[in-house]
Amino acid sequence: MEFTDSRLIGLKADEFRHPLDLHATQALKQLPGLDLAVRSLLGSVGEQFFYLNNIASSVQVGPKQLPHLHQLLVSASQTLDLEPPQLYVQQNPTPNAYTFAMRGKQPFMVLHTSLIEMLTPEEIQAVMAHELGHLKCEHGVYLTLANLIVLAANLLPMWGTLIAQSLQTQMLEWLRCAEFSCDRAALLATQNPKVVMSVLMKLAGGSPTLAPQLNLDAFVEQAQAYDTISETELGEMLKSTQTAQLSHPVPVLRVREIDRWASSQEYQHLLQNRKKVYNGNVTTKGGWRNW
Repeated sequence: MEFTDSRLIGLKADEFRHPLDLHATQALKQLPGLDLAVRSLLGSVGEQFFYLNNIASSVQVGPKQLPHLHQLLVSASQTLDLEPPQLYVQQNPTPNAYTFAMRGKQPFMVLHTSLIEMLTPEEIQAVMAHELGHLKCEHGVYLTLANLIVLAANLLPMWGTLIAQSLQTQMLEWLRCAEFSCDRAALLATQNPKVVMSVLMKLAGGSPTLAPQLNLDAFVEQAQAYDTISETELGEMLKSTQTAQLSHPVPVLRVREIDRWASSQEYQHLLQNRKKVYNGNVTTKGGWRNW
């Protein structure tokens, strides 16, 4: 595979943060001491728990272990002006990826094998960049808090459950908003909206055998059809009900958002202002396959 090393020097999170994420994050920051409390109480415990799990049950990626994946991560991190986190590959039949960072320690990222098997190298890099977006936007504290609230809703008495469920609704809304920012990070790293949209399409209805047969243009049309549902009050109500308890926006909505931002002057200006292309292509031999 050949790709151009195109770095966005000095990139700041607020330059690409989705407005919904910006608004929701600012609202959470109004809660005094929230960041410090979550970091202090759970940071070290969470880090040690996940570190032990990763070391014991996953494969750590590096220059000598799955170097093609390591190079994808390094390239995406450089483009987004970040230090690369630790990367682990974990055997799991559910396509997924996640990241964790607390207390200023080195963060890590986990990719499931089923996800890797379904995507092209460019799409894998888009997933990595999406997870890097969580680190760039410093979402880690609130992601941890969201998980705590979900747990609390199951453990507290009835009156506490109602409070926890109310907070859970607010946190889920924030999570959905945060995902839009991370999709933008994926676009900035790949600088190809079709790659990001293809990942979303495959997550919606792909498999190692079906993925090569999927038609992205048809899926984009499907996303546009989803918009028309909002033209009636009933349609808008049904959409709101459908998404209220989801941690991620529905894939077609994410496709629409990334398609719009890729065509915006904001995105083009950001690339022009931050982009610094290094002469020469970086070529990695071996390790690639056409999915």
